[in-house]
Amino acid sequence: MEDKVVIITGGTSGIGKALAYEFGSHGAKILITGRKQQTLDEAVNELSQNGITVTGVQCDVSIEKDNERMARIALENYGKIDVLINNAGISMRALFKDVDLDVIKKVMDINFYGVLYATKHCLPSIIKNKGSVIGISSIAGFRGLPARAGYSASKFALQGFLEVLRTEMLKTGVHVLTACPGFTASNIRKASLSADGSQQGESPREENKMMTAEECAQHIYRATIKRKKYLILTTQGKLTVFLNKWFPGFMDKMVYNVMAKEPDAPFK
Repeated sequence: MEDKVVIITGGTSGIGKALAYEFGSHGAKILITGRKQQTLDEAVNELSQNGITVTGVQCDVSIEKDNERMARIALENYGKIDVLINNAGISMRALFKDVDLDVIKKVMDINFYGVLYATKHCLPSIIKNKGSVIGISSIAGFRGLPARAGYSASKFALQGFLEVLRTEMLKTGVHVLTACPGFTASNIRKASLSADGSQQGESPREENKMMTAEECAQHIYRATIKRKKYLILTTQGKLTVFLNKWFPGFMDKMVYNVMAKEPDAPFK
């Protein structure tokens, strides 16, 4: 990754910031995006103080013009784009019968359309440099999770898009990676949207028992170097994908029972 240019959307916290550290510590030049200027500035300062070459761009990935500007700034500052990591994402937690459909639309706009916009505007340079497009998906992109209709739908859509892109790029030298971290300690559950669109505020899961964002970033870095097509992390994640493929009826009951144990679960 020495002197490679890496764009990371949603790079101000969690897995995104850990990826900035991981790729930057191996010599990459980093551009991170974030919606809040103050949080973005803090992340840029922190990364810079640790010797990482980094640029911050305030960007809402759900707005196409913001993604176009992001790609333009990367080219103006660094002259090229080698790797795009589509990391920005949001979750939700409510039964479909109760949720405001605007909540699902917002999740889709960020998790799915945000990836389309960013990839569209970065792809010409990535093709030129035979680089990588990486999508941070989820086990929820293989197995639908109750009370996460919008989140699972967005990740299923993301994985379909990445599969199409990987096939289209087959003879161009462009690498496409679908990374599915499993449950990882991050801010995504605290910022998760409730039925009315308000933030959940607290994580319903034990964050201290999950894979760390830093460990997740190390796996994604190695998968990028090896140009893997898929990365499925954690034993629970790998087992879920395998069992859901061969025993979907059993997994309906298993997933229901596991998710129903969350504090304040909207179903029992």
